Amino acid sequence: MENQTEQSHVNHETNEPKAKLSDDNKAFAVLSYLGLLSLIPLLLKKNDEFVQFHARQGFVLAIAEIAACFLNIIPFIGPIFWMILGFVFVIVSIVGIMKALEGEKWEIPVLSEYAKKIKI
Repeated sequence: MENQTEQSHVNHETNEPKAKLSDDNKAFAVLSYLGLLSLIPLLLKKNDEFVQFHARQGFVLAIAEIAACFLNIIPFIGPIFWMILGFVFVIVSIVGIMKALEGEKWEIPVLSEYAKKIKI
């Protein structure tokens, strides 16, 4: 029975303990996945590792979303790719928000490597 309780506080992807966070930190982490609003936690919560992790990822995701907008310039196929990527970005944002609320660190495939390089 004790093992089940212990496992419920473990990140199943990394087997690390889930962070015990305040609602304030979770709110800032959620804000990270709302486009350029990621700048708020990125600049205001510099000393919080959990919030910074999500803020960096959210910022890179926002930059990717802005870059994807330029696909509309390409006739016919550009708007199709832009819509597909837009859908993917929304799904990734929702997953990021859910993981932030659960107190987990979830690395966005591909984009997380760029997020790790951001130094504030």
